[in-house]
Amino acid sequence: VFGYGVMLLELITGQRAFDLARLANDDDVMLLDWVKGLLKDKKYETLVDADLQGNYEEEEVEQLIRVALLCTGSSPMERPKMSEVVRMLEGDGLAERWEEWQKEEMVRQDYPAHHPHTDWIIADSTYNLRPDELSGP
Repeated sequence: VFGYGVMLLELITGQRAFDLARLANDDDVMLLDWVKGLLKDKKYETLVDADLQGNYEEEEVEQLIRVALLCTGSSPMERPKMSEVVRMLEGDGLAERWEEWQKEEMVRQDYPAHHPHTDWIIADSTYNLRPDELSGP
């Protein structure tokens, strides 16, 4: 599910999941973090692949990005099953799931986990993950 979410983001943006070139623009290296910031500001013209030349529906793009972000949640247990992803892509249950995710994301941003001896680490979407959460069911 995580990989599917990353692939969706790559398709929508036309960019790689990890790109050091984004640092030159003071953007996040991780596509996931870059997308979250642009989605919050509703900067679709920057977020969507320029090759589409503006030929897309903002509402549909926003829904796809929401599904992708749900699929790339920090905890494997919080991620939807692929059967749920299919239903969300068909328009069933996305709004409820998204509202729940936003509440959890706000808590995560307000109270980030602090690990001793890690002050040198730049916080990104993988910062709060324990090693055993990087892979899961």
